[in-house]
Amino acid sequence: MASRQSYRDRAFVVRTYDFGEADRVVVLLTKNHGLVRSVAKGVRKSRSRFGSRIQPFVDIDVQLYPGRNLATITAADTVAYFAGRIIEDFDRYAAGCAILETAEKLSYSNADEGSELFDATRTALDNLQRADQHPTLVLDAFILRATERAGWGLSLFDCANCQAPGPHKAFNAPAGGAVCNSCRPPGSADVDPETLHVMWLIQNGRPAQTDTVEQVHRLTTAHLQWHLESAVKSLRIMEQA
Repeated sequence: MASRQSYRDRAFVVRTYDFGEADRVVVLLTKNHGLVRSVAKGVRKSRSRFGSRIQPFVDIDVQLYPGRNLATITAADTVAYFAGRIIEDFDRYAAGCAILETAEKLSYSNADEGSELFDATRTALDNLQRADQHPTLVLDAFILRATERAGWGLSLFDCANCQAPGPHKAFNAPAGGAVCNSCRPPGSADVDPETLHVMWLIQNGRPAQTDTVEQVHRLTTAHLQWHLESAVKSLRIMEQA
């Protein structure tokens, strides 16, 4: 049987939990290998050689040795540290946790698509550090772009059902976005067309300033939750804040 080869990759820690007396299971969103479940041995010891690097909001260059159930982290170097400004502000911290949890749930097995999700996550965490960026809009922009890459893109101008040109004043997540009066399903949300315009702007990487942050977030998260099989727990924390 051929021996398994270790490999290096860029990664973000998206989830961890303690394992044994000193180890920690670490779920990594990698750039080239999708989602990787790994173990960092001895990382909880005070003298761990890379414990401080194996944490959320750090872009790491990690070496992994494949195992039957878990890969083993054998080395980790910091590429970029995003945690400073994020962990000092609750809104940014909550948005950052939601970004990482959403990335985990949207992770792809395809290496090329995985690279796009990694890059989108890195961009979102970088934007969260910026004082001129609203943390909720940074999160919503990430969700809209990531779900579009996953094939769940929203129609935010034309009617999602009949393609009648907008702007429209109703939104329905199961229908795929904006809906006209003729196609509007029961339970659709009444929206200001400017809200849909802001969503289109941030979905396409354009700058946006808005007084409708709450409605943008409500529609964006409704869209995400419709497509996921499980809830994003970090979003509930944001709602309670």
